[in-house]
Amino acid sequence: MSAPLYGLVLAGGRSSRMGEDKAALRAGGRTQLEQAMALLAPHVARAFVSVRKDQRSDPLRAGFEQIEDTRADLGPIAGIIAALERFPDSAWLVLACDLPLLDAATLEFLVRERAAERLATAFRSSHDTLPEPLCAVWEPASRAALAAYVARGKSCPRKFLSGADVHLIDEPNPRALDNANTPEEYAAAMNTRSEAPAAATRQVTVQYFALLREQAGRGTESLVTTARTPRELYAELAHRYPFTLDPAVVRVAINSEFGDWSAPLADGDSIVFIPPVAGG
Repeated sequence: MSAPLYGLVLAGGRSSRMGEDKAALRAGGRTQLEQAMALLAPHVARAFVSVRKDQRSDPLRAGFEQIEDTRADLGPIAGIIAALERFPDSAWLVLACDLPLLDAATLEFLVRERAAERLATAFRSSHDTLPEPLCAVWEPASRAALAAYVARGKSCPRKFLSGADVHLIDEPNPRALDNANTPEEYAAAMNTRSEAPAAATRQVTVQYFALLREQAGRGTESLVTTARTPRELYAELAHRYPFTLDPAVVRVAINSEFGDWSAPLADGDSIVFIPPVAGG
C-alpha cells in the first residue's frame, strides 16, 4: 500500500532577494502561505509549515502545525529532510510558499500521477526540463538517500532528483510553477493573475484514436472547458477517463495541423490526440 500523504509548505527561507517575508505576501486576498496550505488541504491527511527555529513564534506561521529544520543553512532540502525524519512512514506533498500562479488542477494532477514505488514524483520544468523539487511528492524511501546526499556536502534538491529514481511528469499549466523571488517577479506574477480570466470557457471538439479511443469509450466529443492549452485539456480529460499514456508519447493536432502542447486554445477549435502506433 502507498504511504499516507502529508503536506509541507516550505516557508523557512530568509527572503533576502524579495526584501520582505515571501510567505506573508498577499495573493488573491490571502497570504502566500495561507494559499499554499489551502491548496494542500484536499490531498493530505495533515499539513505542516516548514520553519527555522527563530520563526516558530511568527504569528503567521504559528497558526499552523510546524516542522522545525534540524539542519541549518541548507535551504529547502533541510525542510524536506526534517519532515521525512519527523514522520518517516509518510510521504510528503511538498510546496514552496512562493508559487503565486500555482493552481488546483496542477496539484491534483501531481497527486493523481504519484508513483509510490519511486523515490519521488515531480514535474519536468517547462523552462529547462529539469525536475521541480518544490512542488513534488517525496516518498519515505527518499529519506536515507537525501541524508546520504547531504552528508556528501550537497544541498540542491533539484540536482538530487536529477540523479535519483524519480517519476517525472509534464506540467499541465506551464506557468503554474513560476516562482517569485524578487519584487519584480512578484509584480509580474500578480499582473498575470489579474489579466487571466478566472473562468474563461471555450467549446472545443476532441477526437481520440487507438488506445485513447478505447479508454475514453468514444471517438469524438464536444465539450466546454476552461483549459487554456492542449496540455491542460489532456490533464483535465485524464481526470475523467483512465488515460495511461504520458503526454510525452502522444501527439496533438489543432484544427488539422500538428501543434504544440502549449499552444493557446480558442473557442471552436478541433483537437486530436494521437497515441503512438504499435507495430513496425
